Amino acid sequence: MYRKQIAYPLLALLIAVSLILGACAGGATPTQVQPTTAEATKPPVAEATKPATEATKPPAVAPTKAEPTQPPTAAPTKASASTGGKKVATFLWTQEFDSLNPLYTNMWFSTATQQLWNCWAWDSDEKNVAHPRLVKEIPTVENSGISKDGKTITMKLRDDIKWSDGTPITAEDFVFTYQMYVDPKNTVSTTYPYKDSIASMEAPDKQTVVMNFKEPFAAWEATMWKGLLPAHVLKPVFEKDGSLDKAEYNTAPTVGCGPYLFKEWQSGSFARFVANDNYWLGKPKIDEIFMRFVPDNASMVKALQAGDGDLGAFIPISDVPTLQKAGLNLVTEPSGFNEGWFFLINKDKGHPALVDVRVRQAIAMAVDRDKINQDLFYGLTKTPASFWDAMPFWNNPPIQNYPYDPEGAKKLLDEAGWVVGADGVRAKDGKKLELKYGTTIREVRQNVQAIVQQELAAVGIKVDLSSYDSDVFFADFAHDGPTYTGKVDIQEWSDAPAFPDPDIHYWRCDEIPSAENPTGTNSMFLCDPELDALIKLQATQLDITERQKTIQKINQIFHDKVYWLGLWQDPDVWAYNPKLQNVKFSGVTPFFNIMEWDITQ
Repeated sequence: MYRKQIAYPLLALLIAVSLILGACAGGATPTQVQPTTAEATKPPVAEATKPATEATKPPAVAPTKAEPTQPPTAAPTKASASTGGKKVATFLWTQEFDSLNPLYTNMWFSTATQQLWNCWAWDSDEKNVAHPRLVKEIPTVENSGISKDGKTITMKLRDDIKWSDGTPITAEDFVFTYQMYVDPKNTVSTTYPYKDSIASMEAPDKQTVVMNFKEPFAAWEATMWKGLLPAHVLKPVFEKDGSLDKAEYNTAPTVGCGPYLFKEWQSGSFARFVANDNYWLGKPKIDEIFMRFVPDNASMVKALQAGDGDLGAFIPISDVPTLQKAGLNLVTEPSGFNEGWFFLINKDKGHPALVDVRVRQAIAMAVDRDKINQDLFYGLTKTPASFWDAMPFWNNPPIQNYPYDPEGAKKLLDEAGWVVGADGVRAKDGKKLELKYGTTIREVRQNVQAIVQQELAAVGIKVDLSSYDSDVFFADFAHDGPTYTGKVDIQEWSDAPAFPDPDIHYWRCDEIPSAENPTGTNSMFLCDPELDALIKLQATQLDITERQKTIQKINQIFHDKVYWLGLWQDPDVWAYNPKLQNVKFSGVTPFFNIMEWDITQ
């Protein structure tokens, strides 16, 4: 939602990028950014609009990276079509993955990487439409894959799928993966929806998986089977150690099922993935994917300009003209994401002021979020009023945003009993209105923090700023993460529903983290019985019209009670070297057609 006044020299660029940002609806086709010769003066911040680690929900555990078992291969100094007779593509990652085990991460850079060497039961194309991968067809009522009551889903597996070591992929791998999700001895990133929704899982034969749900579960396609574990490799490890938490496989997976194989990971430097000769769909055209970890977006942009990288993700909008001038192709892919604030709303954990909805409404009115968008993002994004802002079908009718009204904010704070003191800071019952505002270490977010600190101070709210490395900020309760242990009043990151599905399970009361529930993902520590009931209801509604009505009610509660406050829309922006051929992206599974990618001299 950061906007910037449109200057005439930028008109061609702004029209092009405005069009692609308008494609942020679920199911929309990604738009190619056409090259432009327009020059631009960069805005104050040159940052990506995508948080490096926070797609879906932040990861709940960050295992220690394994040291490579062999001397690291030197990073290519120039991205090239071939190295030593092999085709090598260099991807620039601004965030190193936390784990390669799909059970232990929700980090975007990890889940996207897993699409190279692991496999999903189904993936999605550039229109975000699901297609079968491990299954013969996606279950429906029409093909008898879903029972009439919606409580039983049967998946028929292909009979030609296999792990990279030649072992067939069978229903046993699905059952084992499910068991590892729900076993309390594994501190996974989340047990949702496996633990809550599934009553039992069966494998009547090697090619059949039967999921018996406690009640109909509408979001199964968007939330399940995003990665698979090899039972023949990890079952002995679990039986020996009693947990997979410290399995070497988490950082050095020896067996995979994707078009590429994990080769090595040099922590802080790079990772390599080589073509899987045993991939059941054939050998990919590019021999090796070399992932170089770069410290920030500026480094990524410079590397792309210099030809030292073939692909970059979450490109800063401010650098679009620079990269276009350098000859890079740019694509924006809708993914449902919005940058926003999550408030710690719990009288025992957070600041008591935030329990009062009038204070949260005052915060919404005290910060000029539209101007932040103008000043930082050329005005090419807008302030989302809804968590479903990028998904028009579910944000229907559209929610209206809170206006910028600092005087109105002051009145609300007065009504709530927070009175301005001699030092300009409001207080009530001897408690100062001083909030802790935390996020990750990213230049754009730190600039936003500085702006917000001044604007909230103008209405009498003192803000203490903190920023963390992503693996620290999003560490789970068991690893003393600041969000999951209730140490941050205002939490900022980019997130989405279970795109393209509207499900939002982590606001549920039973997701509040604790010693008894260390994998809980409700970092807001919020328990609203009305909201809780509606979130559970929408997950069971198979009738899309009825579910839409429920999401509308949830959306209105979010707005009226300010449980979430949007900052800017956050679609995926990609830049890639024209040497890369057959490139397509998806907002769900970015590398769905990676085996078709090629690279030329």
